[in-house]
Amino acid sequence: MNDFFFGENADFVPFSKQHIIVSTIVITLGTILIYWAKKQSKKIQFLTGNIIASSISLTVIFGSILNIYKPDFNYQEDLPLHLCSFLALIIPIFSFTRKYIYYEILFFLILAGTLQSLITPSEYNFLNFTFFRYWFVHSGLVIIMLYATFVYKMRPTLKSVFKSFIGMQFYVIFMFIVNYILDSNYFYTNKKPDATTLLDVFGEWPQYIFVVELIVIPFFILIYLPFYLTRNRN
Repeated sequence: MNDFFFGENADFVPFSKQHIIVSTIVITLGTILIYWAKKQSKKIQFLTGNIIASSISLTVIFGSILNIYKPDFNYQEDLPLHLCSFLALIIPIFSFTRKYIYYEILFFLILAGTLQSLITPSEYNFLNFTFFRYWFVHSGLVIIMLYATFVYKMRPTLKSVFKSFIGMQFYVIFMFIVNYILDSNYFYTNKKPDATTLLDVFGEWPQYIFVVELIVIPFFILIYLPFYLTRNRN
């Protein structure tokens, strides 16, 4: 049991068969969930969404508590302040209120940031708690936004792109302050992650920060494009 919760390994290989299998399972379960929920009453739909969002948040909180009890706990790395963990902590606010402004901001941050974490994972643990936490939290965030889109029938607009970008700037500024105080690297504002990610093609620090800022809005617009085309067709 201790090995499951506290053990570390490097048995996960990105872009391998196991990556494809895990991704297929996530896509299948997410599709089944959304398809099932669309046929349920509003009460069941809202209850299901709240359970998923709460489970995601509680998983991050539980994982953070476990980290504190590890002998190598490091507040500079192990606090739930990276983007995906931070979004996981606040996702219940959106789920329980279902306010559109929260959907607008979270939709692009999650699909642009969290989805990338599934394509190029930065966590190489396999079949232990760290593995399940990583995949449940990251895939859960993507699924909850798709759930809101197809079950709650929320849709982003072009204005949502810029609202999400502004929301991201507040988070970046907050992380710069936190990293300055803690001498940490949350949201990778001080250096790139050690794992292979898309940031590797954007140059070294601080170049990759400016590159990300420049491409964020075009990337958000690319995500928005299918909604724009569908809206025009309708």
